[in-house]
This record gives sequence, structure tokens and C-alpha cells, in this order.
Amino acid sequence: MDIKRAKQEIKDSIEAYLAKDEFGEYRIPAIRQRPILLMGPPGIGKTQIMDQIARECRIGLVAYTITHHTRQSAVGLPFIKEKNYGGRTVSVTEYTMSEIIASVYDKIEQTGLQEGILFIDEINCVSETLAPTMLQFLQGKTFGNQQVPEGWIIVAAGNPPEYNKSVRDFDVVTLDRLKKIDVEENFGVWKEYAYRQGVHPAVISYLELRKNHFYKVETNVDGKCFATARGWEDLSQFIQVYEILGKKVDREVVSQYIQHQKIARDFANYLELYYKYKADYGVEEILKGSWNRAVLQKVKTAAFDEHLKLVSLFNGKLSEWFTECYLADSYVSGLYEYLLHYREHLTTETVEDIWHQAEKKLETLEQKELLDRQEEVILRRVIAALEKFTVSVKGDLATGNAAFEKVKSLFQKEVDKREALITQTSEILTHVFEFMEDAFGESQEMVALITELNANYYSVWFIKENGCDYYYRYNKGLLFQERHQAIGHEMEEVENLLNTGLK
Repeated sequence: MDIKRAKQEIKDSIEAYLAKDEFGEYRIPAIRQRPILLMGPPGIGKTQIMDQIARECRIGLVAYTITHHTRQSAVGLPFIKEKNYGGRTVSVTEYTMSEIIASVYDKIEQTGLQEGILFIDEINCVSETLAPTMLQFLQGKTFGNQQVPEGWIIVAAGNPPEYNKSVRDFDVVTLDRLKKIDVEENFGVWKEYAYRQGVHPAVISYLELRKNHFYKVETNVDGKCFATARGWEDLSQFIQVYEILGKKVDREVVSQYIQHQKIARDFANYLELYYKYKADYGVEEILKGSWNRAVLQKVKTAAFDEHLKLVSLFNGKLSEWFTECYLADSYVSGLYEYLLHYREHLTTETVEDIWHQAEKKLETLEQKELLDRQEEVILRRVIAALEKFTVSVKGDLATGNAAFEKVKSLFQKEVDKREALITQTSEILTHVFEFMEDAFGESQEMVALITELNANYYSVWFIKENGCDYYYRYNKGLLFQERHQAIGHEMEEVENLLNTGLK
């Protein structure tokens, strides 16, 4: 299955394992809560989804890469303890608490979350001395003589043997005590995630053209060469920072992340053309609604793959605007909720009290590790606004209706900023459609634009909330499935030509 389905399977399992009856007991006893074993190629997101699952399930997370540990850190250190058996005192070897088990208790104390996930990565790559301990852990949920606390679900991950020569096979006795999930790479699923994470549009559009370059692991005379989902995402972030710094990403930089020589070279060439077309066609001017016949003629005489690069440039810029609108809307909505509370408690609370409540919420959620980066950014923007409102109503305006009216007027300014951003984004989207009509009409290029808009969470959200007549017309008017298949054939032909050029 793909990583999206695997994530849902793990969430469903955790929900079942943590379900309680009317007496507060787990419906599935701890002894029957099988550890979950997630097996799949490296770099497809197995580790990353654990953090997402923990936040979404509102539970704790302790994560270890077990290959970094020795038997002593996993089991604990031995010490001698005197005991009395049958009237005779003897010396007995016992063990200190496992570092891993201690980390679970530390997490409970730190976050206050009594339930969680103990995630062990690279479970099947342990050393020979640690292997029996891992089998004991999976079979009995113990490290040494220390039990994993009740309410903590064990999830382990490993790579198949073709990806790691250090892999150890599990015997049937162990496998029969596990809930095993096999996962494989899937570009379509990753693309949904990539849009949500703001992956660089050049990476997304390149992989849309060359899906077989998304994940590849091969062996040649130089050893292993590979491209993985993790590599593409990390490269994307590096490209984005290099753009801010005004630095160039060339083949040498790409190959540091995409360790497959041919793919790295091909993407570096693609990225260079991506920037070239951005300048040649005046993409920023087109977004403002300005283009001339010379630009249209140049576009119409260009090759189909160049058309697709131009469409990806539009989608990339649109995605940035859609995302900013989403953040602005979430920020204003979050601020509105706090101001509703403020209005309802005007006689007992000030806006400064509301500000400190928001700060306390952020502190609590950070302590419990229940915020993702986007949620944190939105909440910090809300807190900054409440702080600004507090400064504005100091003195005689600190309490009562006069203070609320002042805060209300300040809030309206934030609403106006959001509306202005939405209006500007709608105009940009309209300009893109108008240019596409002038340049291509009802074409496969238009289908490519619609297809990517439909794949992007933020564009779907924006159009659903604010509408777009051009989008509705083309999304319904074009024979979408037939044209989608046609563009797929065109892309395959382009890819075959490009792949031929690589050989």
C-alpha cells in the first residue's frame, strides 16, 4: 500500500488499541495489542508520518533509531542486588531502567500525555548482540526486565533486504506477534503531500513529467545510486533558500541530494530551463495581466514540453498565493475566535487577558508537542495581533465597550488585508486563465493547468471558498478524462524522447 493508506491504517489501529470500555479498561488488552511493523523502502516517509500521527491522535511520541544504540542503552546496565531466598542471602544481577523506557516516562512527565507511540526505526538492522533484545521487545513489549508503560503503542519500521545489507529476517514466531504493514512509494500520493508542504514547483513539475525518476534505487560499478522522496523534499527546501540568497543550484548541488548521476544531471538541466522560461516569457508580468503578441507568438511556436514548463511556472506562483490566502484566512479566523471570547467577557477580562490566554495555549501545545509548523505560525500571528491590540488600548481604553470598539476597528483592518489579498489572488488566477486562452485555447495545456489545480489542496480550498468562473467552465466543459489520458500519452512521448537523450 502507499504511505497515505499506511498512515490511516496506523491511526485506525491506535484508535482501536486505545479504545476503553465503560470500566476504563482497554477493549483490546495490552497483551493483544500487536506491535505495528512498517516495512518499506528508505526515504518514502515512514518516519515522518509518525510525528503527524501522534499530533493528529493527540498522543505522545518517543522515537529511536535502534541502530544508534548498544545493548546496554537498550536493556540497561547490570548491578548486583542482595536478595533472600529460602532464608539464604544471595547476590542477584539486576538491570537499571532501559534508556528507551526511561524516555517514555520522561515524555509522560514532560507533556502530561499518558498515552503515546514508542517508535523504533531500522528495527531489522540491529547488531548481533542487540538482536535477541529486539525480538524480546517485539514479542513481550519489554526491554530487559522493564515493561513498556500501558497505553503506549509500539510501532517499528524497517527496510527490505534489497535496500540494506545489514537487514535481519524475523522468524515466524516473531512475525506472528506483529501487525505487519508493507508500504511502497507512490508519486500521486507524494504529490498531494508536496503541495501541502510547499515543495518547489520545479520539483513537482519535473517529477510529473518523469514519474520514473521519483524513486529509483540501482546498483552500478560505482555502487548504489538512488533518488528518493526524502531527497527530493530536502533538495526543494535547499533550492528555496538558495533562491532567497541569490545563489545558483547546479548539477553539483543537485547530486548532493539526488545521488543518481543521470537523474541529477537531467533535473539540473530542467531547473536551468525553468528559470530561463520564467524570464523569457515574463511570467511576473503575465500574472499582472500584461502580455503582448510577441510573447503569444513565442509561446505558440514552442515545443509541447516547453508549454508544460510554462504551465508549471503558473501553478507554482499560484500555489504561493493560494497558500498565503489560506494562512491569512486561518489567522483571521483564529483571531476572530479570541475576540468573540473577549466580547462575551468584557466585564471581567481585558484584551491583555485574552493575549496572555493565547500565549498560554501556545506554551501548552508546544509542551505537549501537538503543533505542526503551520499551526504554530498561525497561532504566533494571532498572538502578535493581540499584543498589538493590547498596546493600542492601554490607559483609559483598557476595559469596557470603548476598548472593545477600538479592538474591533483594529480587527477590521486585518479582515480588510485578508480581503485585499484574496481579491489580488483572484485577479492573478483570472489573468492566468486569460493568457492560457489566448495562447492555447481549449487544449491539453489547459487540461494540465486544471489537473494541477485539482491536485493542490490550497487551490481547491481557494476556488471552493472564492469561486472562479474560468475554472468552473473548463473543469466542466472539457472532456476531462479523455483529455487527461491524451496529455498522459503526450507526456510519455516527451519522457521517452528525453530518456533517449540521457542514454
